[in-house]
Amino acid sequence: MYETIKSPINYGGLELKNRIIFAPTSMGLRREELFERFKKIAAGGCAMIIIGDVPVLPQKFIPSLYTKKGMEFYKSLADIVHQEGCMLCAQLHQSDSNFKGMLKYVPGVITKRISADELRSIMNQQVGPYITNLPITKIQEITEAFGNAAELALESGFDMVQVHGDRMCGSFSSAVFNHRTDLYGGSPENRARFAVEAVSAIRRRLPDVPIDYKLAVRQENPHYGNTGVLESELPIFVPILEKAGVTSFHVTLANHGKLSDTIPPKTHPEFSAEGCFLKFCDDVRKLTDLPVCAVGGLTDPDFIDEQIKSRRIDCAAMSRQLIADPQWPDKIFNYRVDEINRCIRCNKECLGGMMSHRGVHCIYERK
Repeated sequence: MYETIKSPINYGGLELKNRIIFAPTSMGLRREELFERFKKIAAGGCAMIIIGDVPVLPQKFIPSLYTKKGMEFYKSLADIVHQEGCMLCAQLHQSDSNFKGMLKYVPGVITKRISADELRSIMNQQVGPYITNLPITKIQEITEAFGNAAELALESGFDMVQVHGDRMCGSFSSAVFNHRTDLYGGSPENRARFAVEAVSAIRRRLPDVPIDYKLAVRQENPHYGNTGVLESELPIFVPILEKAGVTSFHVTLANHGKLSDTIPPKTHPEFSAEGCFLKFCDDVRKLTDLPVCAVGGLTDPDFIDEQIKSRRIDCAAMSRQLIADPQWPDKIFNYRVDEINRCIRCNKECLGGMMSHRGVHCIYERK
């Protein structure tokens, strides 16, 4: 039972022991608590953990690959995960937020006159002008930095990298935000250029490294997501990215709308079903033979096993379910399915904890 989930896979060049991946998540936890969380998830039997938002340029406020302290942080994390027989992937990330433009809102946030939701809306409104007016020299500095960051990520113990197809890659890809009239704007091919250059920079420096791509898909009718790639544009973007060097696709809904759309609760009007973003995987599967990883509302082992068995997807990525029960893989592999703490997608302590700056937790922790 569940032999399909348990089966190994060559994931773009990296051998994974099974088909379960921990999806990149902004945990908001202190170092020791964060390390303990990832140790439990790795020990629970998943094949790989993706560490979200690893910056491609030097940063002061989050662990940086460019500092001794940051490298020590990632090396320690890699050691913890590897000791449990789990692989580690760095999600290489470049923010599309105009931080200088945000400084005037800091007093309002501190005094709580501006809520987290309001600040997010303000930040999203500034993305378009920021992306549209970014100088070409700065663009090329950033895309080249993806290659440098990938080298440093492997030096620090990561086994592979993922290019974050939301954030700056996604904003350049999206006609909602990208209003440029040069070689980085206009046609889908031009809007894909930033992402292609980022992937190519990694491939030039690391000819053999697996490169996963978080493919953020924008939906219309009804409208969800503002960054990323329209469903109708996938036949253009997927082959271009594959040619640039992408070896697998991690498919999800595009961001820069409400967080409750990309992290949908069970009551969501459009994405309430198990495997709520699988239809985007179907679109991608028609365009490539590369491994396709699904994410979004995946909790049920029978459902997941069937999706993999039918080759609708190759891997299943989870965040909330593995936070609710890090032992989800081991429990199903050892016939203890009835013991699983099932994520009910309430978003109370996970998304709620993130938004209130308490860190990502789960209602099961109260018990």
